[in-house]
Amino acid sequence: MPVEPVVTFLAELARDGRALELGIGTGRIAVPLSQAGVPVHGIDLSPEMVARLRDKPGAAGIGVTIGDFATAQAPGLFRLAYLVFNTIGNLTTQDEQVACFANVARHLEPGGYFVIEVGVPDLRRLPPGETVRPFTVSPTKLGFDEYDVANQGLISHHFQVVDGTMRTFSMPFRYVWPAELDLMARMAGMSLHERVTDWDRSPFTSDSTKHVSVWCKQS
Repeated sequence: MPVEPVVTFLAELARDGRALELGIGTGRIAVPLSQAGVPVHGIDLSPEMVARLRDKPGAAGIGVTIGDFATAQAPGLFRLAYLVFNTIGNLTTQDEQVACFANVARHLEPGGYFVIEVGVPDLRRLPPGETVRPFTVSPTKLGFDEYDVANQGLISHHFQVVDGTMRTFSMPFRYVWPAELDLMARMAGMSLHERVTDWDRSPFTSDSTKHVSVWCKQS
């Protein structure tokens, strides 16, 4: 994922306000956004990931709260909150995702924005009776999403050859539809401001495989 268009998009929304990254991780977005002049604070569950953030040049001014981003409280109010690269799906129940929107609303100042980047569920390409869909097939890497359609769940399976050794890992997610996210936002006192396919603001269509959505907290 190219970082520059993400930072440009977020900085335009933050303007002269503060930004809160949910799932800040190693700071791939937070560090360049901070260097672009936006004060950034993050929430993350992993002290190990945050330690890697601390080692990066330019990360000294970024504050981090250790905790679950669906419930953890960061200090102060923010002009912008954001979740990138399907991170909302790391919350594997609807209740957790609803709680995340409510938590963001508590952190946003009136008129502030909440941004989510997430894939559109690939169910149109899933044949009846099948549950597995490949997303990466190469000589050194295989990736498959295993769907639990009844419960809006999927497990992302990764197989990669590194130095002649096969490495595998699997991650559970809860996929979520754009309209469902809009309802969660409405329940938290936010309304849809913008929905595009990517950070370049290309139009969102019926064929889009992902979206970047922006909701605004009502005054």
